Amino acid sequence: MKNLSRRHLLTASFGACALPFLPGSAAARPLIALPDDIAQSDSATITAVRTPSPVVAMTFDDGPHPTHTPRLLGMLRERGLRATFYLIGERVAAYPQLARRIAEEGHEIGNHSWSHPFLDRHSDATVLREIDRTTDAIYQTTGRPPVTFRPPYGAFTHRQRSWLNVNRNLPTILWSVDPQDWRRPGATTVANRILQATQQGAIILSHDIHRGTIDAMPQTLDGLSARGLRFVTVSQIIGWPLWQSRQFRRVTQTG
Repeated sequence: MKNLSRRHLLTASFGACALPFLPGSAAARPLIALPDDIAQSDSATITAVRTPSPVVAMTFDDGPHPTHTPRLLGMLRERGLRATFYLIGERVAAYPQLARRIAEEGHEIGNHSWSHPFLDRHSDATVLREIDRTTDAIYQTTGRPPVTFRPPYGAFTHRQRSWLNVNRNLPTILWSVDPQDWRRPGATTVANRILQATQQGAIILSHDIHRGTIDAMPQTLDGLSARGLRFVTVSQIIGWPLWQSRQFRRVTQTG
């Protein structure tokens, strides 16, 4: 499905400036009200963070997967580590118990669209349908909505990233380390690429839908830990409270 380089899709960097909001019907009021402090002072696009302590954020895209994700969760639980899972809405609907398990075991869940399209090719209205439907599925399943968004393939324009941040308080989270595990190069290669490229403050991209990625995780997780790096969620690395500690409320629609 991902027979292309994700790296060439990335044109963003930390600290992107917000663009003016473009009004239109696509900016309908969201069903979930996020806390006021979610995105007031943060940039619309984040690829890595300058952190004062040796932390990294391990992220897993495209799940949940019925067999690979449980294996991964077991590895993380054994090591007492937290990660962030960018889930596809269709898969949340298909595997709600697994999505709940991710949240209950202390991991963060982010929005990765409903059906994994190239969103830069779609209208604002279509983009919001993809994102809002996924947010609602995650909320209905876990009791809390995602507070960050990762576009499939990294394909999201500068205008879209700024526009989404204004309209949904969702910063776009990209990555600074890409082992290209979606090419399925083998577990050893995936682990080595992550270990060689990861520095303090990194956001690491990987996918829990590939067996080779899961096979690479013991060497990866233990290797990074041996270097003194600690694992935190995306919310934590950007200075927000733990996702599970946030308070949310559902908006009552009127009119």
